Amino acid sequence: MDKYYSYADFLKAMGRNQTVSEAEKLLNEIYMDLFLNHVHREQRKERLLVLIDVSLDRKDKVSFVEYTNELSQLQQESV
Repeated sequence: MDKYYSYADFLKAMGRNQTVSEAEKLLNEIYMDLFLNHVHREQRKERLLVLIDVSLDRKDKVSFVEYTNELSQLQQESV
């Protein structure tokens, strides 16, 4: 899901005089990718919070540590 879009690619698309729609398509693709990444991250975060609560209820230290580490990593990636 994570694609790399360079500013140079965008400028190339903008610089082509034949159509502006190429730049618009690239921009739409970038926005869509950013949106989907955001939604995926938020869903994963919510799921991890539920799993953390369940592991606390069950007093499952191993799962708790695993899920909190994963949540921490997810939060660091979004910064």
